[in-house]
Amino acid sequence: MSGPLNGIRIIDLTAALAGPYGTMILSDLGADVIKVEPPGGEVTRRVGPEPERDIPGETGDGQTLGGYFQSINRGKRSIVLDLKSAEGHAEFLALIASADVLVENFGPGVAARLGISYDELAKINPALVYGSLTGFGSEWAGKSPYIDWPAMDITIQAMAGPLSITGTADGKPVKIGPGVGDIFPGTMLMIGILAAVIEARQTGYGQQVDVAMYDAILSLCERIVYQYSYTGKVPQPIGNTHPILTPFDVLEVKDGYIAIAATTQLRWEALCRIMDQPELITDPRFAGEWARSQHRKEIRVILDAWTSQFTRAEMTSLLGGKVPFGQVNDIRDIFDDPHAWAREMLIEVENPGSSKPAVIAGQPIKFSRTPTDVHRRAPFLNENAAAIREELGAKVA
Repeated sequence: MSGPLNGIRIIDLTAALAGPYGTMILSDLGADVIKVEPPGGEVTRRVGPEPERDIPGETGDGQTLGGYFQSINRGKRSIVLDLKSAEGHAEFLALIASADVLVENFGPGVAARLGISYDELAKINPALVYGSLTGFGSEWAGKSPYIDWPAMDITIQAMAGPLSITGTADGKPVKIGPGVGDIFPGTMLMIGILAAVIEARQTGYGQQVDVAMYDAILSLCERIVYQYSYTGKVPQPIGNTHPILTPFDVLEVKDGYIAIAATTQLRWEALCRIMDQPELITDPRFAGEWARSQHRKEIRVILDAWTSQFTRAEMTSLLGGKVPFGQVNDIRDIFDDPHAWAREMLIEVENPGSSKPAVIAGQPIKFSRTPTDVHRRAPFLNENAAAIREELGAKVA
């Protein structure tokens, strides 16, 4: 293991996307993340896409590692425990005694029914940090009227704000593409957990850390909160532009689309000169950030007429490094982008049974002195059980 969290042990009871994505961050940063799975394995093991299996005789009892599971469980270790059985429960408690953190995303009341609530586990390990992630939060942190509701990415995007401001002004609500309703809450929980670990090392006492998906996504939509508070107006979808800043938009070129965000006075003046239209700098309609925001449509007409003359590559030559600009890339473009490989944001990991490695998204957090290792594949189901039990001093099953 490498990374700044080397020596921290995380017990991961999470499933699906939000929790596993969060604990993957801790694994990437060097923590020993032990994924405790029920008999049969965590649900995303059964979700594809499956790799092409062309190498016979690989380990894992015929298991494959699908893309969904590989992407958010890399670097973890797996052990199967039946928490409803006396033996599985006892082994789990032994793990807790050795741990710094437990992370779970059970529905309300499930942890208590399994006998693994924070109050029970703190008796065994008073320094334990206990992270919980649910749709609407734990009752102790503020009882939501929706506390018993199940939640998914799209339902949280609907309830907490994003769907109300995403899309075109004349269209229907549009979901944000990535699963932000899961990923952002999972990331926020990890920030809270790390803060609690630091405090526990100072005091010797852990605590519960609670993140509701609704709360995290509402915090992500901070702009609509202050806009409504200040103006009394309900923000609406406005496409790819910005309600306050301009030009800030996606524009069509000969072979695709580009994005430009020349919102400050200096950036606007630079863009005008590149367009060979310096008279726009002194045009009173566009004199200053606020004036430009009031003449968004006129600016859009000017930019459309200019950008439509060029290809994406030509626009890159004209604007790259001079004003905030980017091509609208699909994943094929990103695979061809040297930045993504130079920064290890596309990484190859072993894909057992396949001659072709899996390519998954890398870790954006970089460290100068304690570099991380994100090239470790996800585990097969129960792959590390014997080693984990040996570490705990128990009989190897």
